[in-house]
Amino acid sequence: MNRLFGSAPKAPKPTLNTAITNIDGRISNFDVKIASLNAELGTYQSKMSKMRDGPGKNALKSKALKVLQRRKQYESQRDQLQSQVWNMEQAQTMQDNLAGVMTTVDAMKTTQKELKKQYGKVDLDKIERMQDEMADLLDVGNEINETLSRGYEVPDDVDESELDAELELLGAEMEMEAGVEAGGVPDFMRDEVPDFIDEPPESNAKVQEAAR
Repeated sequence: MNRLFGSAPKAPKPTLNTAITNIDGRISNFDVKIASLNAELGTYQSKMSKMRDGPGKNALKSKALKVLQRRKQYESQRDQLQSQVWNMEQAQTMQDNLAGVMTTVDAMKTTQKELKKQYGKVDLDKIERMQDEMADLLDVGNEINETLSRGYEVPDDVDESELDAELELLGAEMEMEAGVEAGGVPDFMRDEVPDFIDEPPESNAKVQEAAR
């Protein structure tokens, strides 16, 4: 038959994630059943609290005990399934960590090969020569900067008294030039008025107006 119609397609192999999902579904079913039994137990307890001791109450108590026994069985089975899920989750975590480690190792191997290729093309002697040339150029640049920043000092044989006298002479000349530009007469060329004259002589402007 397999030769005529071909073999049936193979089902995918189960994985931890698939197994965990299936068991989680079973745990959810147990949770639903346990919740239903808890509601039933609550109903029985509410009724028994309102009844007096007697056959009727004993009958409800017997039913409640059976429901309680079923709930314990469901809880035990649910706890076992939860333990299985926990173990599988731990195994899944270990598997994921191992996969991450293998990926890291592969990446490191690839990086190592690339580094070997790149460093194999580097000429260390050429780099050292380039570094020496750069150091020499920096030294030359420093010497040029020191030369250009050198100051021009005043010769030692210049007398400070001569400099002071020249400075005073320059100041006097500047005062004289300022007085001439203002239309006045320097102080040493001005005539002093004698003490016996009450009125000072008229200015040049008044004299010229009188002459007109």
